[in-house]
Amino acid sequence: MTVKMSDVAKLANVAPATVSRVLSQPHLVSEETQRKVLKVIEELNYQPHMIARQFRKKETKTILVVVPDIARPFFSQVLKGIQHTAIENGYRVILGDTENNIEREGEFVDLLFQRQADGMILLTARMDKERIEQISRQFPTVLACEYFDGLDISTVSIDNISAARKITEHLINIGHTKIAHITGPMNVVLSRDRLKGYRQAMEIHDLSIDATFIQEGDLSLECSYNQMIKLLSLKSPPTAVFVYNDEMAIGAIKAVKDSGLKVPEDVAVVGIDNLEISSIVEPHITTIDQPKYEIGKKAMELLVQLINGIKLENKKFVFRDELIIRESCGSKVTMRKFPQQVGPIIEKH
Repeated sequence: MTVKMSDVAKLANVAPATVSRVLSQPHLVSEETQRKVLKVIEELNYQPHMIARQFRKKETKTILVVVPDIARPFFSQVLKGIQHTAIENGYRVILGDTENNIEREGEFVDLLFQRQADGMILLTARMDKERIEQISRQFPTVLACEYFDGLDISTVSIDNISAARKITEHLINIGHTKIAHITGPMNVVLSRDRLKGYRQAMEIHDLSIDATFIQEGDLSLECSYNQMIKLLSLKSPPTAVFVYNDEMAIGAIKAVKDSGLKVPEDVAVVGIDNLEISSIVEPHITTIDQPKYEIGKKAMELLVQLINGIKLENKKFVFRDELIIRESCGSKVTMRKFPQQVGPIIEKH
């Protein structure tokens, strides 16, 4: 038999409205009445109708997180930071995996219009810039990891141009001049920014860029494997390759080995993200570390503030990245990790 609010009210000898206030606005009820009602609720094991309660309060205590591909290990720590902070603030997390499908991204966003979530964290920015800005004006929205320049929306990320420039310059500093780049999909802003950072490093050091040294990937190991084979087949192949991320770098390293060559003796390979597997595969991968957990944590903290109607003075948070030097680049230093700063180092208004 289902226990109703009226059953609690009858046994506690109070009005049903009083039971409702004890559950939703206890500060309006005396402590004695609260104790009496809560005792009956416990005795009857009464379960409030949360959906109806949420409808009345016009909140769901649920937030939506849209991720481009849940299979990518990079997002696990970002999502953990989001979820831990959400739970601390009394929120549940709905996860929407778009599988890199822009139409599906829009379908998940519709959950906001259906009032099934109080706000959203986007870990992907494949929709039109205008569409994202429109949504952010209607619902609390935070963009993390990916971003748009000039977009008036709360954003949390690293500086991908600077990170790509830093790791390319490391290859230059240890003696490489023929450096190739396997990019991510060029419809993704991170791919374009990392390519820009690579180009900047080469230009700063007056190194020419062979057009055949830039090969576009699709985030898969198979594609990076094939693109590396293509680079190695050139008449004058590169001596070092900066790969879009660590996952793709693993595919590139396998291609080098399958070609009868060695990393880093014949070809140096570096990536970005500092995934856990990067310190396990042989050789260990030189990479750029992102504070993934902290990015997720900050994104959720900002979303809670927006949901609570707090106007944010700072909307752009750029976290410090770290160069992690391991064996795959051929540096004499096997590993170097600079002190990490937890939190943004740049706060743009």
